[in-house]
Amino acid sequence: CTFAMQALKKTTNLTGLLVSKDPHKSLKAVYSRILAVCKMMPSTAAYRVNTERVVNERLEAVDKTPSIPTLEKKINCGQIEEVIIQAQNEYELAKNMLKWKPWEPLLQDAPPTQWKWPI
Repeated sequence: CTFAMQALKKTTNLTGLLVSKDPHKSLKAVYSRILAVCKMMPSTAAYRVNTERVVNERLEAVDKTPSIPTLEKKINCGQIEEVIIQAQNEYELAKNMLKWKPWEPLLQDAPPTQWKWPI
């Protein structure tokens, strides 16, 4: 039934964004990769805690919601093709966060006026 509903959608009406042939499979794959990268971070890292929460919620929605229009409403972040792109971008960010290690202490103290505006 999911495939039949998706087959009715011929376009996303967004230039350059094609209709996904199997959005459930795509999202499960990307979400699994995000979670794998997060597992390499300290369990107390804010990015890991918050990202795992959101990704697990979405992964549960993907698993329990065969209807694409219903899934789009549950996730509430645009068309499912846009959600796939957002997930791919989050995966790239997760890999960068692993490189940047924002959970580690600063190498030196921040300047006292760092957060004052205007200077």
